[in-house]
Amino acid sequence: MLRAGFPHASRIPYHLTVDFIRLLGSFLRSRSALAVENLFLRKQLSLYQERQVRPQRATDATRLTMVMLAKLFDWREALVTVWPETFIGWHRRGFRLFWRWKSRRIGRPRIPEDLRGLILAMARDNPTWGQARIANELFVKLGIQVPPRTIQGYLLKDPNGGRWPSDPSQRWMTFVRNHAQAMLACDFFVTVTTRFLVLYVFVIMEIGTRRLVHFNVTAHPNAAWTLQQFRETINDQQDYRFLVHDRDSNYSQELDLGVKAMGVKVLKTPFRSPQANSYCERLIGGIRRECLDFLIPISEGHLRRILNEWRTHYNQGRPHSGLGPGLPEAGQNSPVPIQKHRHKLQEGYRVKSKAILGGLHHEYWRKKIVA
Repeated sequence: MLRAGFPHASRIPYHLTVDFIRLLGSFLRSRSALAVENLFLRKQLSLYQERQVRPQRATDATRLTMVMLAKLFDWREALVTVWPETFIGWHRRGFRLFWRWKSRRIGRPRIPEDLRGLILAMARDNPTWGQARIANELFVKLGIQVPPRTIQGYLLKDPNGGRWPSDPSQRWMTFVRNHAQAMLACDFFVTVTTRFLVLYVFVIMEIGTRRLVHFNVTAHPNAAWTLQQFRETINDQQDYRFLVHDRDSNYSQELDLGVKAMGVKVLKTPFRSPQANSYCERLIGGIRRECLDFLIPISEGHLRRILNEWRTHYNQGRPHSGLGPGLPEAGQNSPVPIQKHRHKLQEGYRVKSKAILGGLHHEYWRKKIVA
């Protein structure tokens, strides 16, 4: 009934008071019903005074007054400014507003919206946490006091509590991060020489250090050749526990048994799910974007030389954001201590550089100036 944002909403009580005083005055006359009807008609006729063509749109005060006065007489014969259905609609909206006010929430105020979002984010990012753990995390780490039952209420209101579908096991990426230091990942990718010879490049990397452990090139890959690459990589000096690969035909059952005999458990990614082997896919994407997209190998031997130089640069000279940033095979002088002045090199040193892959990339380091 009341329109949101009505510019004269603050004047509604004034108009209602004036109309009520007029009504009380009409009761002093002989026939009260006639007086009420006259006032009812007067309210309608006042709408025509400003515009003679069509009446002015009824204000909220006018609607409320007409609805209240209509309870005192038969208004159907006297209504001329709007349709009866419209007038009944005013009455119904008034009842809805009244019961909305009557049924307003009484009790503790809701917690702030940003805190509700934080609670749902905690529940979504930590599927094994309950309301008590979330309440303790907020109190101990952030100093925010929210009762566990309040947290439970907001989790029940949100679809699925803001969580992933319940699963007692870890999610895949959580498992990979927890065992990254003892996990290998491998994959094939294809490149073409100047003579249009298709070559297959096989790479093996350590997920924890991002180090490119091994690579090889062949024109005819098979399970026996692939198993030999694992024999050259996995030995007793490393403590590898898991190997991630896809379901390519080169990874045969005999290959998996051979890898298992080396003490490494094979983890196969789901069908058509390259994101499950995302670290290795990122490595292959980096080789293409930063190396092979700019160099066309002439032969298989030329490709090996290119990749061998790239592997040294990738492991020892290329910073990786996922490591802090850092280097997979950090040298004795890495990382360099942060300088006191952000934009000045330490006194007594100068910058040296070395070209990589014929100048496609460069590596930089500081060297002490000899007096």
